[in-house]
Amino acid sequence: MIPSAYRAYLAAVLVVCIWSGWITLSRMGVHTALSAYDITLLRFGTAAILTLPFSLKYDWRSVKWNRILLVALGCGFPYTMLSFIGLKTIKAANAGVLVNGMLPVIGLLFTIFWFKEKVSKIKYLAIFILLIANLIMMNISTDPTPVYLLGIGSLLSAAVVFSTYMAATRRWGYGMKDVIAFVPIVNAVLFLPIWFCFPSQILQTPVQDILIQMIYQGVVVSILALVLITYAVSKLGSGTMSVFLSYVPAVTAILAFLFLQESLSIQEQLGILLCSIGLTVYTKG
Repeated sequence: MIPSAYRAYLAAVLVVCIWSGWITLSRMGVHTALSAYDITLLRFGTAAILTLPFSLKYDWRSVKWNRILLVALGCGFPYTMLSFIGLKTIKAANAGVLVNGMLPVIGLLFTIFWFKEKVSKIKYLAIFILLIANLIMMNISTDPTPVYLLGIGSLLSAAVVFSTYMAATRRWGYGMKDVIAFVPIVNAVLFLPIWFCFPSQILQTPVQDILIQMIYQGVVVSILALVLITYAVSKLGSGTMSVFLSYVPAVTAILAFLFLQESLSIQEQLGILLCSIGLTVYTKG
């Protein structure tokens, strides 16, 4: 039996592993016949069907829709679509830094302006180091193309969206049962009309590719990871969870090298190293 004091930290570590795998698998997925819209539909469609019993039992009459929509969309299709668009042109390891490495930076803004909490000077130093790491990983000094800049902008926007979800979950006290009940179904209902507006390649995609995305995106990420991250945020806070998620770049780089054969330049290795240093400094604050 795991002591209760360590459960939240174990949940956070598992989320790091799942999230790193998600970035790698998504990078692989957007280069199959499946479009970003197809993968998003498979993710939330699968999750919505599996969690439907919880959705049907949920007390929808007492919900505050502005809060539910902010939480649901914060970790929903806006986040996934922005991530998929970015992963189309940006390597997995770089995406891991740009999204997850920015979470403490954005989380700091929520801490100051929404939670009205004081921030130590050492955390400001950590944020500065993390910003340097992100600038290195952006690699925008090499005459970037508009498509590349779109990828960078999409990933940074994804970080803002997901940071909003973590802060809102903590602010309004939503638990695992709440998130499981409304996040998948809300996203499935809102995204389905959008999916119909774009060409789909699902029928032309091998069944194996579809099943992989359904299982990992729809079950492991949308349900298991959602439960784990909601639990961890409720116990540790969004700031601490952001730090854990910022370890995703290093793990993602390893997975991308093993499964996608994506190597890292010296500059990119330096960016990941600085990100790790920044995280270490942040935890000391």
